[in-house]
Amino acid sequence: MSKRLTRVYRVVAAFLTAASLVACTTTGAASHFRHARLERPTAIPQTPDEIFVALRNAALDNDVARATELAEHLRDYPIQSYVQYFQIRPQMFDSQGKALVDAPDDIIRAFLNKYRGRAIADRLRNDWLLVLGKRHDWKTFDAQYAKFVLNDDTQVKCYALMSRASRGEQVGVLARDLLVHPRYFGEGCVDMINMLAQMKQLTPDDVWFQIRQAYESNYVTLGKEIADALGDQRPDDTLLDMAANRPTQLLARGIQDTDASRQLALLAITRMARNSPALASASLSEISAYLSPQERQAGWGEIAYQAALQLDPQASDWYGRSGDVRLSFPAQQWKVRAALRAGDWPAVRSAIEQLAPELRGDSVWIYWYGRALSATGQSEAARRQFERISNQYNFYGQLALEALGGKITIPPRTTVTPAEVDAMRNVPGFLRAEKLYALNLRLEGNREWNWELRRMDDRQLLAAAEYAKSIELYDRAVNTADRTRTEEDFTLRYLMPFRSAMERNAAAVDLDPAWAYGLIRQESRFIINANSAVGASGLMQLMPATARLVARKIGIDYDSSAIHDIDTNLLLGTNYLSMIYNQFDGSAVLASAGYNAGPGRPRNWRASLTRPVEGAIFAETIPFNETRIYVENVLSNTTYYAALISGKPQSLKARLGIIFPQ
Repeated sequence: MSKRLTRVYRVVAAFLTAASLVACTTTGAASHFRHARLERPTAIPQTPDEIFVALRNAALDNDVARATELAEHLRDYPIQSYVQYFQIRPQMFDSQGKALVDAPDDIIRAFLNKYRGRAIADRLRNDWLLVLGKRHDWKTFDAQYAKFVLNDDTQVKCYALMSRASRGEQVGVLARDLLVHPRYFGEGCVDMINMLAQMKQLTPDDVWFQIRQAYESNYVTLGKEIADALGDQRPDDTLLDMAANRPTQLLARGIQDTDASRQLALLAITRMARNSPALASASLSEISAYLSPQERQAGWGEIAYQAALQLDPQASDWYGRSGDVRLSFPAQQWKVRAALRAGDWPAVRSAIEQLAPELRGDSVWIYWYGRALSATGQSEAARRQFERISNQYNFYGQLALEALGGKITIPPRTTVTPAEVDAMRNVPGFLRAEKLYALNLRLEGNREWNWELRRMDDRQLLAAAEYAKSIELYDRAVNTADRTRTEEDFTLRYLMPFRSAMERNAAAVDLDPAWAYGLIRQESRFIINANSAVGASGLMQLMPATARLVARKIGIDYDSSAIHDIDTNLLLGTNYLSMIYNQFDGSAVLASAGYNAGPGRPRNWRASLTRPVEGAIFAETIPFNETRIYVENVLSNTTYYAALISGKPQSLKARLGIIFPQ
């Protein structure tokens, strides 16, 4: 039995023992010791709203004592469901966010019954499923999992497969399909890997692939936890740490004729490639005689992936050495991108044909597959690919439409009646969302708002979007209108609030207002007081240092407290965007990338080009996921805004242009 499964069973046994000794202790006392933490200020805020926000923060900290204390002052608070949820949640997780097997089931059941059908009940059920899965209480888990509406938690899905395996089902294939994004694994998926490895439903090679995938994504601690599934064949932590942090030193120790030694060498190559693909290539060549053909291919795949991320022209050659070895999802996709950058259309086609089925259905790869078919003389097959996505209102849907000879226009507008809009004013979830938005609790507000949208038809969605617009919840108006399937209103999907201020500031610096709107739609969704995790603020999400720099350059006095003022934010944001645009010779692709990632990065990406490339290829091969998605969305938005403002057909391809080396 693996060390991890032994620990799990001990935890479950401890829970069962504790349950039989309830008379000897109290839940409160247990909670006190369980959540012991450093002293913090214990003053009670003055207003009910301030107390509620403090309660929410205590719940996020899983601080039982503080949450209980604060909740006592909110007995008459308008949204009692959240007051109660914020009391219960800290009893389900420890201070590290790990599920507690001795969570209070009776209290949880009572809450779920009381608030049946609400978003907050589904949220608590999600939490409870993590507890039940860790407890291995499969009977209760299965009953609750059948009621879990959103079913969007990877850990819960891992526990669901464990439950099926416990009944004798073969779930190894399903597990391999699920285990593709290590950042979402958590305890649940690590436990599943261990269980399935013990049951021989996952092989040692499967386990090593998951370890390597974790190391590849820089989740080293996760990789070491997964290694428990190797049982007696698990390498010592010292060696795992050496592979992660001192790969050259590990390789210098030599390679023994054991699976563990060879796999550790591959881990070392994986980590070495993050810093220097060239050094990793030389090292792999030196040790290749000690590896099996499949292990060598895995090593070349890891090197190729890291080289592609660094826009190294050798990436395609290294991918060629990886053969058909299993690659992580990111590595598979960067195999296509490396071929795109190299202009090798047969390789683009081959790489897309090798993608996992879950990836091949994405519009991005359907478009590029069509382009590869077209470039290799299969125009009719290419047309069929473009037709699959040309009705999608996104970056690649637009490019596919243009590939078919079309232009980008605004679809016919569906308008809803005042009565349909008025019906949205008393939707319970919307009312709760409005209260939460007023407290700037957008995560909770969005949960309540989106929950109500699940069963709405297109007209109801448009009515909800109009209602959101009427109460100046512009982000909800955009996101809600974005959900319609056959009836559209692009004046809601592509709102233009603050239009006079926008056009005035854009005109002052000769900036296309459609582009500025496209950028704001992606940056803040028109949330005036938006604040990002890294400190960007306002409609155009300006960093403090950027705001001060631009203010100084345009010669205005600037007070940081004005960053959320609409006119000030638009003034500084449009000036900054114009400055970057001029730096990049009028390239909206480069300037949009620079606005998101800083001007230096797109400058470096451009410098790595060996030939001129289409703007679409440059955008698709941006190494940062966030910036790549950002640029594509901004320019897709811009094209629709231009069509709305001008009333004329538009071309996204023309906006993307050609990017030349420099």
